[in-house]
Amino acid sequence: MPRPARSTHDALVFKGWTRPGPVPPGGLETEADETLDGLCGHWRIFQKARGHRFSVDDLMTAWYGTTWCPRADRIADLGSGIGSVGMMAAWRCPGALVHTVEAQAQSVALARKSAAYNGLGARYVIHQGDLRDPGVLAGEAPFDLVLGTPPYWAEGSRVAAAHPQAVPARLEVRGTLADYALTAARILSPGGMFTCVFPNDQRERALAALEGADLLCLHRREVIFKEGEPYGLDLFAAARRQDLPEGFASRAECPEVEAPILVRRADGSVAPDIARIRLAIGFPPGL
Repeated sequence: MPRPARSTHDALVFKGWTRPGPVPPGGLETEADETLDGLCGHWRIFQKARGHRFSVDDLMTAWYGTTWCPRADRIADLGSGIGSVGMMAAWRCPGALVHTVEAQAQSVALARKSAAYNGLGARYVIHQGDLRDPGVLAGEAPFDLVLGTPPYWAEGSRVAAAHPQAVPARLEVRGTLADYALTAARILSPGGMFTCVFPNDQRERALAALEGADLLCLHRREVIFKEGEPYGLDLFAAARRQDLPEGFASRAECPEVEAPILVRRADGSVAPDIARIRLAIGFPPGL
């Protein structure tokens, strides 16, 4: 028997969309500076009202990684922030063990709160530390899927966020995409996949970071925020070169460049591409 709906967030049906997946135990409340928002299916996430908040970048990374990874028994999320990517991956892969690494104490505290709210228990392990430190995941078995949503810009190149918690999510305070790639290459299991996101106007920098970690980009897909506007994102799925046959990159014509994903049409309406992906991640389609 489904439990009775207590609020818009708890309703089994929301604007005609039926929520998939398990109903979490809940039982935790927001503090004065927090919000509790829908994440995937019935799962929710605690966020600072004016701090770092999860975005379409996170949703797309979790979806792309869990779509292209051959199998994901063990998942790692680097620079995990408030836990949005790791929890969406955990929702998509209910049998997987997920480890996350995040340096900011206040983001770690929010992630722990959300993990408890969603009933993740022992299969969701949060490490507080710097992802560049090899001791952070020392002793852990390798990971089938490593996810990363790194900051996009060097310090000083963009205006810092007003809330200090949001600054490292935007600016390269603790490492770059190259650091994420090197860490991923170190902790990947044989045949594992590293999936990340980066701005499309820095595509060559992202590909160079993967190359520098001896990772081969197998798949790339562009995300266009609004029809007719140039700025967007690139999603990358890469594997260790040592796990692939010699000459694979040229024979398999890597990377595969998939059709772009449009988020909004020119008139501002939600595009079909993103609506279908949102459904796949347990998020309302938005139509």
